[in-house]
Amino acid sequence: MRDVVQQLWPEIEWIQSPELKEAVTRTWEVSLERSPLDPMDLRKIPFTLLIPDLDVTFMEHKRAVVHIARRSAEAMGEFFGAKLPIDLDTVIAGAILADVGKVLEYETVNGKAVQSDRGRKLRHPFTGVAVAMECGVPDDVCHIIAAHADEGNLVTRSTEAYIVHHADFMSYLPFKNR
Repeated sequence: MRDVVQQLWPEIEWIQSPELKEAVTRTWEVSLERSPLDPMDLRKIPFTLLIPDLDVTFMEHKRAVVHIARRSAEAMGEFFGAKLPIDLDTVIAGAILADVGKVLEYETVNGKAVQSDRGRKLRHPFTGVAVAMECGVPDDVCHIIAAHADEGNLVTRSTEAYIVHHADFMSYLPFKNR
């Protein structure tokens, strides 16, 4: 499964901390092992079920979010420096893991992605945090997983969580609103 995760997520190599890199990789391994989806489904299924007939895949969306979040954090660091400290590893790890719970929320029926019974009961931020914590992901990154979606409107987001949240919605809302 490690090879599959590395193929899906070359961006994991951007993480400088070996411990965080391992925890992120392990979280994806465990989630994919428990998922009703085949890992290659992530290159076929839509990234959201909220937009009918969406042709943007889970991996296209998720990798775009990681790239947008990283570049945003780098630009903010360039302009704000020590005035607004940003942990780039936390941003990258959080962006890679933000939707890890969706592989437990979705299943395929007759080749079509649908919400699973678990997904109707537990949204992906909850299941994503549960697996990430089990795999040793630090709380600062788990906070991003928990706060990247609407559930995050109920807490005070960290700077890194704001970056990932906005990167996620930047690559979601244009499709929703077209």
